Amino acid sequence: MRYVYLIFAFVVIAAISVLGFRGTKTTKRPLEIFDDMDHMPKYQPQDESAFFSDGRTDRLPVSGTVARGTFEPNAYRATGKNGEAYGNGFPIEVTQAAMERGEERYEIYCTPCHGSAGDGNGRTAAFGMSAIANLTAAPYTDMADGEIYYYIGNGSRSGRMYGYKEKLSVEDRWKVVLYVRALQRAANGSINDLTPASKGELGL
Repeated sequence: MRYVYLIFAFVVIAAISVLGFRGTKTTKRPLEIFDDMDHMPKYQPQDESAFFSDGRTDRLPVSGTVARGTFEPNAYRATGKNGEAYGNGFPIEVTQAAMERGEERYEIYCTPCHGSAGDGNGRTAAFGMSAIANLTAAPYTDMADGEIYYYIGNGSRSGRMYGYKEKLSVEDRWKVVLYVRALQRAANGSINDLTPASKGELGL
């Protein structure tokens, strides 16, 4: 029996000697019986490679491929166009929740330049950025819904505005268009747009 205790004590002392106490810090590389291929040779981003003819490890996507989960079968919903022309109408359900989501995305991505009211008086104007579009005036009030959607995703033709299709999903882009239309209506509305009940509430 004495030998059992001696063997047990030896195993404990050996384990502590090799592994250390729980919580002990060390700069030494840990003992790995199975390294799970943690230390396999690999390329880092933008490394050089002798395998490919262009010398780069990073490969461009195959032309014509679509990332998983991003394919949109409805052409108008995806592009804002019916054929070659921009279309009108919202290919999403128009609800209060959709409007609120559009407002939230607008405040994040659009307000710095276009301002909370859509009039082009955002924070960037204070730093000398000029020629910012007033979304509540022509020609933007006359644009088709699909054209505004297209600009949100792809940017303006002048290059002053970059596209946000990498940051906003198809549905969120349409919700931003919905909110922009609400801003335009608010900026250009008149008393004749109010319902009789609303006029009564306002004492008009």
